[in-house]
Amino acid sequence: MSEILLKVEQLEASYGSIHALKGISFDVREGEIVSLIGANGAGKTTTLRAISGLIASKGLISLRGENIGSIPSYKRILKGLSQSPEGRGVFPAMSVRENLDMGAYTRSDRDGIKRDLENCYSLFPRLKEREKQMAGTLSGGEQQMLAISRALMSRPRLLLLDEPSLGLAPLIVAQIFEIVKKLNKEGMTVLLVEQNAQMALKVSHRAYVLETGSITLSGRGEDLLSNEEVRRSYLGI
Repeated sequence: MSEILLKVEQLEASYGSIHALKGISFDVREGEIVSLIGANGAGKTTTLRAISGLIASKGLISLRGENIGSIPSYKRILKGLSQSPEGRGVFPAMSVRENLDMGAYTRSDRDGIKRDLENCYSLFPRLKEREKQMAGTLSGGEQQMLAISRALMSRPRLLLLDEPSLGLAPLIVAQIFEIVKKLNKEGMTVLLVEQNAQMALKVSHRAYVLETGSITLSGRGEDLLSNEEVRRSYLGI
């Protein structure tokens, strides 16, 4: 069994008086795709934001055995964590290339950055075609490709993907998930938050079900895909 890359224990987070995460615990092992699924407001995005250091939280967040819960967000990137946020979050007034360069701002290895840039263009040829185009003028699918690629440019050990299918046409969604599987086969570990539970479970080694800030179910992706409660509540079957 592979080593634990990310370990979360008794994670709590609040927005004012709203207790968004109620002491959740889970782990992600090297080489896995692990999904967090659940309804709107379950705490999925909050979990990723807490792991990235974008919001205050309590509990243990350990990356490769090191507690990173008390260090600022930018230093977590240096430790090997990178996030593609919900809503893409591209810099609209900057070009595709400039957005990708921003993803590599913590790095100084020019040759490595160049190789990773070409790898992103290989994964998403559309971005190469639009290298000089302003990110704000891209389609939703192209912006999602850019958000993922920008996250990859920091060369993370753990890639956090927040709702990569949100608002996209089914054909683009299928393409995005194929890229996620390809990245994983090449060694990338992925923590995926996704409302499209069926797609998420199909590509995941393991998954956790979040309900109102608590984990209520966990297991292998294929097992949860056939779980009657999951099928009824999240798959519409």
